[in-house]
Amino acid sequence: MAMMLRHPDEVLPLMKMKVASAMLKKQIPPEEHWSFCYTMLQRVSRSFALVIQQLGVELRNAVCIFYLVLRALDTVEDDTSIPSDVKVPILESFYRHIYDRDWHFSCGTKDYKVLMDEFHHVSTAFLELGKSYQEAIEDITKRMGSGMAKYICKEVETVDDYDEYCHYVAGLVGLGLSKLFYASGKEELAPEFLSNSMGLFLQKTNIIRDYLEDINEIPKSRMFWPRDIWSKYADKLEDLKYEENSENAVRCLNEMVTDALRHVDDSLKYMSSLRDLAIFRFCSIPQIMAIGTLALCYNNLQVFRGVVKMRRGYVKYVYNCDLPIHHVLVSPKTVLDYLGLFPVVNLGCISYQ
Repeated sequence: MAMMLRHPDEVLPLMKMKVASAMLKKQIPPEEHWSFCYTMLQRVSRSFALVIQQLGVELRNAVCIFYLVLRALDTVEDDTSIPSDVKVPILESFYRHIYDRDWHFSCGTKDYKVLMDEFHHVSTAFLELGKSYQEAIEDITKRMGSGMAKYICKEVETVDDYDEYCHYVAGLVGLGLSKLFYASGKEELAPEFLSNSMGLFLQKTNIIRDYLEDINEIPKSRMFWPRDIWSKYADKLEDLKYEENSENAVRCLNEMVTDALRHVDDSLKYMSSLRDLAIFRFCSIPQIMAIGTLALCYNNLQVFRGVVKMRRGYVKYVYNCDLPIHHVLVSPKTVLDYLGLFPVVNLGCISYQ
């Protein structure tokens, strides 16, 4: 209540989002496998479950299954309790399992474990998609699994390594979505480098924001910040979370944010080429959220102390698209002005034409 009194302009977006969340439950298909998929999508990513509603039914089904397949693949990669000699073959062969209604592999925790234990529902739904959708999902799953396997046995040393890792785990998502949009007949096939940048920008934002969560992962830390950057500021990446290293930690953080901003220009070019408004909204909302998140992270020691995230009212405002969203194609300053975050990040060095 106190938050609402301080920010009354966010009350309506919050109410709209609550109604939209309730509507999601009513839109769950009756078939058991599709019901599982959409219910699971809401459990593993409420934000994505809301964004995906922008799309028409056929494309929405394909994107839902694409997301769950890659989420399952990511669950295998993320589970640090799985020995590498077990994990690598599963990652490399995962693309074949999506055709097998009987396959499952128990790993992960909570809702992710349910997804893995009952993966046959995802496979059943996958097999009902059109062939062009299936081929796109299979191709990206194969390439992503191979790339993930590579980085199970390899650390992120250089910025090139960092770009390559982010390509495998997120850039390929951008490529896959572009393939699905093309298969739907609603968009032309976007250049791969633009699709890749869409994914890299989102992934790098998450890696920056999630520093503390990843570094404190049990039983083993997960470290994705490139050594070429963090070694300028600390002997060990985990040293950045200690109070005595606060000044260097913020400097390192700001260099990471600056690196992520390299991909903004390509992301805006990608979105400017989209013709379908629903697809535009689906793509642009996460990008806007990433811009706002980076603005919050920049120069913010809290990245190394706890959780950094946008206030719920900000998030609901963006999801409700009350913002004249096409203005983002001119400059992300439009979003940051509303959020009260500009000029926290100096984006003036990037040209948005």
